[in-house]
Amino acid sequence: MSICSPWRPDDAVTCKARVLVIEDERRSRQFLRSILVGYGYRLTEVDTGAAGVKHARTCAPDIIVLDLGLPDMDGIEVIRTIRKSSVVPILVTSARDRSIGAVAALNAGANDYLRKPFEIGELQSRINTLIQNARRPSGVGNEDFITDHLRVDCKQRRVFVDDREIQLSPTEYGILLSLIVHAGGVVTLDQLCKEQATARGAINELLVRTGMMQLRRKIEGDTMQSHFVQAEPGVGYRLVVV
Repeated sequence: MSICSPWRPDDAVTCKARVLVIEDERRSRQFLRSILVGYGYRLTEVDTGAAGVKHARTCAPDIIVLDLGLPDMDGIEVIRTIRKSSVVPILVTSARDRSIGAVAALNAGANDYLRKPFEIGELQSRINTLIQNARRPSGVGNEDFITDHLRVDCKQRRVFVDDREIQLSPTEYGILLSLIVHAGGVVTLDQLCKEQATARGAINELLVRTGMMQLRRKIEGDTMQSHFVQAEPGVGYRLVVV
């Protein structure tokens, strides 16, 4: 089953982003519909993985909200299939065990994970952040990254907290750039290892953990009061976007 909202050329300027919801439970779809339509998003709903993969191609959504427990194929496989041809942001919502389901989904190519039940405001915040990140130029390039009291001058490779410059090692700076690329979403240790290996040769999980600990200490001061980098226990890390 699918429900596509109408699209007219003049809607492009006035309407909010298009959201594809892949969810087999009717009540969950109704709940998401009431939230998303209420916020002004344009909605497409499907209740199977196969239909979700098809509509990811044909409806050109700005973001996909995906449940992992689908009747015809596992949500992880849906993510992998979509990722073969699309970089559309994918937000997973699931009642599965947080660490197992989240890590598997993120490593398969999802951008973020929200465990059911969730707060309405948190859902909207995650969706908006992922859409905004997707609309930025790819990579970090020469653009400054600014959020709250943290500023990263990517062209000069300089990092500032409240206008105070922070000295980072190459590993720490590389981890920070990975977090910036995925800003607002969760990045797993496996993802960080792969991205750091691409940039700097082989790197293992211990080096990433150590680099992350040092990075957080330098930019946070007290890692028990995280303002910029939040640890998602058993899953990974999130760079908070304000």
